[in-house]
Amino acid sequence: MTDPRYPIGKFEPQPYSDKQKREWLQDIQFLPGLLENAIENLDEAQFNTPYRDGGWTVRQLVHHVADSHMNAYIRFRLGLTEDNPTIKPYDENAWVMLNDIEKVPINISITLLYTLHTRWHATILELTKEQWERTVFHPASQKQMSLWHLLGMYAWHGKHHVAHITSLREQKGW
Repeated sequence: MTDPRYPIGKFEPQPYSDKQKREWLQDIQFLPGLLENAIENLDEAQFNTPYRDGGWTVRQLVHHVADSHMNAYIRFRLGLTEDNPTIKPYDENAWVMLNDIEKVPINISITLLYTLHTRWHATILELTKEQWERTVFHPASQKQMSLWHLLGMYAWHGKHHVAHITSLREQKGW
């Protein structure tokens, strides 16, 4: 049985190629629509259902993707404009417990993702191979990461959470 925490598997870095770049850029571009489709016609009880035992609810997942990808957008902009900047980690588990997660409708985060991903995609669409090699430093993991690595990681991240929701829907017959 597949690990419900990783319905599409764990992220696996890939070497740079034009083909891979096109795929990952499309993942960034089209994620908001995929996420919106994944939650289509769900009701409040379904939004409050965890995708697995001990996991986040559908509501928390959607808001988390918005939070995470806002951070990603800033990380890319820092990486493009500064030399190996140190990026700010955040406690994603604490963020999903903040009161806006329960109070703000999911469609607000979906709308945010559409606008954010439009800006993000426009920012990175025409980067050169050299720009993809620019780096940021992640202090929590003590690792230098290239923008190429981040692109792959966030392309995977969006699909990873969409799969949490679609797997739950399939499991529950929604």
